[in-house]
Amino acid sequence: MMEKDASRNVFGEPLQACCMDPMTGFYRDGHCNTGPQDRGTHVVCARMTEAFLQFTKARGNDLSTPVPMYNFPGLKPGDGWCLCALRWKEAHKAGVAPPVKLEATHEKALQYIEMDTLLKYAIREKDNKQD
Repeated sequence: MMEKDASRNVFGEPLQACCMDPMTGFYRDGHCNTGPQDRGTHVVCARMTEAFLQFTKARGNDLSTPVPMYNFPGLKPGDGWCLCALRWKEAHKAGVAPPVKLEATHEKALQYIEMDTLLKYAIREKDNKQD
């Protein structure tokens, strides 16, 4: 796993936490850290919307149904979650991409998504207070 202190966001600054409740991240550390085991590249910190949750469920990744055996509570609109960069990009093309917390989005997202695109979905700082 990458050291949290070494991880950078899309601005080249230290990676901020995405969400602690529910606990997110490939490593379930609240951050959108990534590493060699993270084949899905879970690096986009997004705030869930009903439209996105329905979209991803229709594509075989049900994020809204709880899975107790994996300690997964199921997501609801408003929850923060580290999404796969390519799923977010797919949702963007379909017009249902959820808003993004850029300070908590790993710089690796820029290998898949243009910064100008991410900026259009940026959550303003005052909106981050519920995390």
